[in-house]
Amino acid sequence: MEAHQGPAGGRGRHVTVRDGKAGLPYSKGLMATSIMASGLPAVRAHHVAEVIEDRLHDANRDDISSSELRDLAAEVLEDVVGPRYAENYLTWQRAQDRNVPLIVLLGGATGVGKSTVATTIANPLGIVRIVSSDAIREVMRGIFTPEMMPMLHASSFDVEQPLREVLAGETDPVIAGFRSQVHAVSVGITQLIRRAVVEGTDLIVEGAHVVPGFLQLPRRSEAIVAQVVVTVEDEAMHASHFEARTQDSRAKRHRRYLDHFAEIRHIQNYIRALAVEHGVPIVPSYSLDTTVSQVMQLVVSALTDATDQPEPTTTSPAAPARALPDVSVSAEDIFSAGRPRP
Repeated sequence: MEAHQGPAGGRGRHVTVRDGKAGLPYSKGLMATSIMASGLPAVRAHHVAEVIEDRLHDANRDDISSSELRDLAAEVLEDVVGPRYAENYLTWQRAQDRNVPLIVLLGGATGVGKSTVATTIANPLGIVRIVSSDAIREVMRGIFTPEMMPMLHASSFDVEQPLREVLAGETDPVIAGFRSQVHAVSVGITQLIRRAVVEGTDLIVEGAHVVPGFLQLPRRSEAIVAQVVVTVEDEAMHASHFEARTQDSRAKRHRRYLDHFAEIRHIQNYIRALAVEHGVPIVPSYSLDTTVSQVMQLVVSALTDATDQPEPTTTSPAAPARALPDVSVSAEDIFSAGRPRP
């Protein structure tokens, strides 16, 4: 576990966390952030960090090793909030020694809070790279003109407009248009994931285009992948997210979300059905703390499953080394992915 730095606070005394000869003061803030990786909401994590500090002072400790502090944190977690969070915390601490990156994929329809969840979980997970699928689409728009790939030059819930001639025979043009855009953007998302695998970099990708069944995911030996779909089941609550945006005078363009609210709800039903089909966990969002806690627990579960998975064994003669994933992509790949499919 990393050493914590900062003032010890309340009792005007520092407890030094040591790794070998070096040492830094215990920090409740950094400890709380570390504890949040167990799935505990921020307020309760800070309370646990304060209890840890109290126990250090009660024991008259002037210093403590990182491993001792980790064990104390797990002990306090079990006493204060229960064994599940203690085990989640220890699982996350053990996962710091993994030799493959963690890839978190957050999908869901427009307006369910994916971006907020992504930025909230990034800090306790120690992930600095967050990419929106909208950003990937925007880059692709700069490369491919509306004449070349019209499906990229529309919102995910309004793709049938630029493709109305192509989709004229479709029984469900909203979903057909959405699928067309997802196929195209998924090429960019897949390449981003492959690059993260090559670099060994942890990554969060969030967006409406992160749809179960559309992405080529790395093998277990290459990365730990935690994929989640976030939904807002209550229709009025979902609509309120867009209404709040329209109150901002700088964001009048958000009115179009309410104008296409029926299509957005329809797309959510489609994404939910694909999540069920592909065994991807669904997290209904009612409050930010609860949603973040559930997503964090699912990430920890993915880590647990990965660490419990036995390492593959080879028989003599030894299997040849596998080449690194191919991170090249051709224009034809993108064009074929962007064509509407039946």
